[in-house]
Amino acid sequence: MSFKDNINDYLDQLPKTTLLRLYKNPSTCLSVFRLLPSLAKQFIFSLLYYPDPFPLDDFDLLVKENSRPKQAQALDRLCRIHIFEKKNDHIYFTENFKNEFLVALMGGKDHDSFGIPCLVPDKKHVDIPFLDNYAKNKWEMILHFMVGTGTEKLPGDHVLNLLRYSGLMFGSRCDEMKITNSGFQFLLLNINSQIWTLLLHYLNMIEDLEVDPVDILQFLFMLGNLELGQSYLISSLTPIQIQVLENLKDYGIVYRRKSSRRFYPTRLATILTSNSEMFSSTSSIKNSIYLNKSLSDADKGFIILETNYRLYAYTDSPLQIAVLNLFVHLYLRFSNLVVGVITRNSVRQAFMNGITAEQIISYLTSYAHPQMKKNTPIIPPTVNDQIRLWEMERNRLKATEGYLFRDFNSNSDFELALKYANELNVVVWEAPSKRVFFVNIQGSNMVVDYIKKKFSK
Repeated sequence: MSFKDNINDYLDQLPKTTLLRLYKNPSTCLSVFRLLPSLAKQFIFSLLYYPDPFPLDDFDLLVKENSRPKQAQALDRLCRIHIFEKKNDHIYFTENFKNEFLVALMGGKDHDSFGIPCLVPDKKHVDIPFLDNYAKNKWEMILHFMVGTGTEKLPGDHVLNLLRYSGLMFGSRCDEMKITNSGFQFLLLNINSQIWTLLLHYLNMIEDLEVDPVDILQFLFMLGNLELGQSYLISSLTPIQIQVLENLKDYGIVYRRKSSRRFYPTRLATILTSNSEMFSSTSSIKNSIYLNKSLSDADKGFIILETNYRLYAYTDSPLQIAVLNLFVHLYLRFSNLVVGVITRNSVRQAFMNGITAEQIISYLTSYAHPQMKKNTPIIPPTVNDQIRLWEMERNRLKATEGYLFRDFNSNSDFELALKYANELNVVVWEAPSKRVFFVNIQGSNMVVDYIKKKFSK
């Protein structure tokens, strides 16, 4: 099973038996639901109280004609993770998911999948600012260690082992560890993606020890549904989950005093089941912990980028400066400002480290200053286009995994199938004169389903 650094991709590759076991938990079902795109959520609610299998022909009536491509993508996603199943031209709700999701919404079953709140007041006061600061310090410690900016304390041995196992760093001894190309890419991800990248590597590492991943996944999904600032009893956790809880302390995801019978989820835990797409926009940054800044400052952004490629970053954070240095030539530094310029050489150096143009542009957009956010688009088009052109210079050949469609009975059949694939935006290459086209692997199932439905009658 190939590794995935995204929770949605990870769920896609899980076998049906594992997913059905995972869905025997109300908290997990709610978490998976929260990770879905909005149209997929709407389909779940539309069919949740429908007593019989839903006809596929009627399913097309749920959306407008111009939304059919999005409908196909949402349905394909629901079928891949076995929430829906298509049989005999009908859509069936997976019973495990349907039953437990209803419990999550309405109750009616004795369960502790959402944790057991500790009702006894904590003798040592723990509030949300304390938890935010705790999580911020723990998470920054890891990132500072990766970029080599130096901290008084080092991450725990478990974290160091995971950084090696994940391929984000290499080196047998702590003082010899260096960041890898994958590590550079990791630094430019949004915080939700960073956390899940490490957690999924952790899951893979645990699986190598023949530990049941379902037990751990259910615990992680439970953490995403807990209330920030509330303490919870560990008595409801399994021995494996308690072990995971202890490990997660090193990442700032949970807080627990030694031998305490209670634990607290931090803000890093409560964003686990948030759709990662929301973190690509600066309006939702306040829901996460942006490093070396308070939550109120984080939402403001600190980067100003001009059309002449000159960049001004209003920050005194060694970590943020180190990340900018990955793709910007910095030449001036003041107490709260660094000045640099994006050049062909600085960007090419980033490409050599495995960073992509999309990651650079996404980072600049996410951290844009409020003055820049007033512009549409936020990043100057000349800079945006030039960064992509520099990448194209380096990547003139690109391999794409997918499927070739050919041997159509008629030209009209070919044109209909090609039109549908183009609407889904999954066509990589086409040759109309030969009646063949190639689609990427993400869109292959949807095109196959369309062809079967359209031409088998």
